[in-house]
Amino acid sequence: MKLKGHSPVDLIINNRKLIEKIYIVLVIFSLICVPMVGINYDLTKYLPDSSPSAQALDIMEDEFTYPGMGRVMLEDVTLYEAKNIKDRIADVDGVDMVMWCDMATNIYGSSEFINYDKDNTAYMDVIFTDKDSSNQTHKAVHEIENIVGDKGLVAGSAVSDTNLGPTINKEVARVMALAVVIIYIILTITTTSWFEPVLFLLTMGIAIILNMGTNIIFGKISFLSHGIAAVIQLAVAMDYSIFLLHSFTAQKQKGLSDEEAMAAALHQAVDSIVSSGVTTIVGFVALALMRFTIGRDLGFVLAKGIVCSLATVLILMPALILRFQDRIRKTQHRSFVPSMDGFARKLFRGRKVLAVAVLLVIVPAYVAQNMIDFKYGTSAVGCSEGTQSYEDLQLMEERFGKSNMLLVLVPQSDPAVERAFTEELEQQPFVRSVTSLDGMLPEGVPESFLPEDLTSQLHNDGYSRIITTLRTESESDYAFQCTDAVRAIADKYYDESYFVGTTPATQDMKEIISSDYGIVNGISILGVVLVVYVTFRSGAMALTVIVPIEIAV
Repeated sequence: MKLKGHSPVDLIINNRKLIEKIYIVLVIFSLICVPMVGINYDLTKYLPDSSPSAQALDIMEDEFTYPGMGRVMLEDVTLYEAKNIKDRIADVDGVDMVMWCDMATNIYGSSEFINYDKDNTAYMDVIFTDKDSSNQTHKAVHEIENIVGDKGLVAGSAVSDTNLGPTINKEVARVMALAVVIIYIILTITTTSWFEPVLFLLTMGIAIILNMGTNIIFGKISFLSHGIAAVIQLAVAMDYSIFLLHSFTAQKQKGLSDEEAMAAALHQAVDSIVSSGVTTIVGFVALALMRFTIGRDLGFVLAKGIVCSLATVLILMPALILRFQDRIRKTQHRSFVPSMDGFARKLFRGRKVLAVAVLLVIVPAYVAQNMIDFKYGTSAVGCSEGTQSYEDLQLMEERFGKSNMLLVLVPQSDPAVERAFTEELEQQPFVRSVTSLDGMLPEGVPESFLPEDLTSQLHNDGYSRIITTLRTESESDYAFQCTDAVRAIADKYYDESYFVGTTPATQDMKEIISSDYGIVNGISILGVVLVVYVTFRSGAMALTVIVPIEIAV
């Protein structure tokens, strides 16, 4: 039976076979595009140009390149074996510098060896020529791991970044599989057909594929957007398909034919579905106003996911419901959910008590949310507890202590100034080591005395690169305090100084995200209120909707 008329609803129902063919083409196209979407693992790319870390990174890339950083620990090796492995690592394509005890001394003539202990264990810091997230650095990390083999461990930010992609992909696949199983169980319990949950998941799966494929319009997205978009889309947009199917079932119970029931269901549910979708889109798009531009990346990807979900539910799902009606009927089962009328009446009678309870909980909940310790850097993901990188790092720190590399860029000046700056840094209890060109040269010895491959790593085009290693984690309040202390010392000797490393970048991220939070939250609230007001033409309704949402948040 075909419905008469040319309304959008009638066109969707009457042309459902054509719609199915169009979506098949779109899904195939999206699957082809998915591998072509670039994934960015470098969070510093989203820092605003005005941030100190972004400015420092620009100078570093222009003068010395922006280095990734790693750590190597060798176990049960002689001094000469460690020297041989160190030289092999230094020759790896993509390695800029390996810092060990032979950096400034003759290893065969010295009687004291820094980073080499009595148990024949050696420790080295590795600086790469390119950033942590580059393919060249990732290849270098794998080659270093092959060189080290079973003689030791490799860790650090470059290693964490190298393992970040595979780790996230594995975890996301696990989460998605678990989410699908849980959602299927919940839908099976709450629906009256064994096949309806399959229909829901099929619809959402198509919408997720469309969103992933159309990410190609951005060229490259962040690993966060790539990792969480599918899960959030599945969780947030599943309601749309449930609204439509329940509305269709209710219309069928009135005795309407399949096509008539679907037309009535679309007319009835479209306002609720679209309003719900638009409020979600507004919330996601508000993220684009963050100065830390990963908000824009996340916001656009997630908002596009909701658009794909809305389009799939309102255009494709009616065709799928009508196509599989026979199968839905054949797989019907009794409802497993008891009537909630009694429970609802009790809740309504106790509404005043519940209101008071909520008011009592709001204040401590608000205070508690400000006491949460957030992590902002990539290391919180790539080197978190449970990962091999984390376990290796703990073993290194147990043996040689914490090591956090901080690169200080200062204008080249009087060698005596650089030497004094280096010496004051070395005196700080939180400083593990300092490497600077003028700090290594005895007073009066010209720079030309050292090989050019070393001097070019520390002096270049008017800038000095001073490699400072702190006895801290890469992200902690203590690490931030120590970095600020190094800044204060640098200000005593130089009119300008720049800092590159995981800690200063994370400091900037924390400051910017914290200031962005209030603005984005306020704008998203206003956007949702506006959408609800336009939908219901009622200011009271808008407040009624937004207040419980904000209390829940």
